[in-house]
Amino acid sequence: MNQPTIEVTVRPDGSIEIDAVGFRGGTCEQATAFLEQALGPVASKQRKPEYYRHAVVRKQQRIGR
Repeated sequence: MNQPTIEVTVRPDGSIEIDAVGFRGGTCEQATAFLEQALGPVASKQRKPEYYRHAVVRKQQRIGR
């Protein structure tokens, strides 16, 4: 599986697009929040199908020793 990445595209007109690739669920919003905060108001958001998939969270607990 590929490492999740954040792609930032700056267009000639100055508009910026942020694309979170390889994230699942709301983790993409957490990963890009610092960019959105630094760059100012967001004009629009499009959620990809991966957003609606649950992030895999694994918890492990050891009992004994």
